[in-house]
Amino acid sequence: MQEFYYKPNEDGTYAVIGYHGDEADVIIPESYGGGVITVIGDKLFSGHKEIESVTMPDTITDIGEFVFDGCEKLRRIELPASLECLWGYTFVRCGIEEITLPDKLVTLPPFAFKDCKNLRRVICGKGLKKIYSWVFSGCDSFEQLVKNDTVTVSPQAYDSKELNT
Repeated sequence: MQEFYYKPNEDGTYAVIGYHGDEADVIIPESYGGGVITVIGDKLFSGHKEIESVTMPDTITDIGEFVFDGCEKLRRIELPASLECLWGYTFVRCGIEEITLPDKLVTLPPFAFKDCKNLRRVICGKGLKKIYSWVFSGCDSFEQLVKNDTVTVSPQAYDSKELNT
């Protein structure tokens, strides 16, 4: 069972602000009440240890803070090509091992992947310009950051560990 709760945005689109469910594979709907869903609200899936995969529509432009906090079994997530903004702590303490960032995403905020113990590889999209401090703090298995030479990476982006970039 999957049940979502929504809130209208000022531009006529909707934000998903609540989730009740117990399924391993979650599919976020594309629309609600005649408007498209563009925002995933803070803490939407926080603490849902049963989630293994999340599918998002290509209408999502913003993903809030702590959305996947503690989703330890989360292994597969495909971020939508439309994603422009990721907030701090979005993936904190989740189980992802590898992620590809979409081309429209310009920055990675502080602590976005903090304590993702299984995270090994991040593939940056073409539009990424800046990776802030502590993005990969506590990512003990982190090995590879695939990025363009034009991406500015804060010296404190990850714990003092040599990466293959």
